[in-house]
Amino acid sequence: MKVEQIAVFLENRSGRLADISQTLADHDINIRALSLADTADFGILRLVVDDPARARRILKENGFTVAVAEVVAVEVVDRPGGLGAVLQVIKQAGLNVEYMYAVITHGKDKALLIFRFDELDRAINALLKADIRILSADEVYSV
Repeated sequence: MKVEQIAVFLENRSGRLADISQTLADHDINIRALSLADTADFGILRLVVDDPARARRILKENGFTVAVAEVVAVEVVDRPGGLGAVLQVIKQAGLNVEYMYAVITHGKDKALLIFRFDELDRAINALLKADIRILSADEVYSV
């Protein structure tokens, strides 16, 4: 139920994002979802890829500063209220969303929401109890 997400710390300068993208492409690693947050000096690129262990190793070997975190991937119907239903469950459980990002799956009526919660196991239990579909790591890596 948990998915490995790679976080890459980037200097905020031209070409760094392109360098990561090219490095992953050169090693046939496919990005399934991503989020980029930045400040004046650096950025944090969060990636879900099809082979996180290999991506982590390759990025490190190419000089990038990399960390791995566990996140949860939730599938919702792609319509108004899809996100809200998930957030209401989290709110009622008294949990906090540290961050999230979303992917609209092409050709389907589903959206994939990637969450980092303050209490991951409690969040998973609350979502499952509410019959919200949580994708396995293999399902997410093969989206």
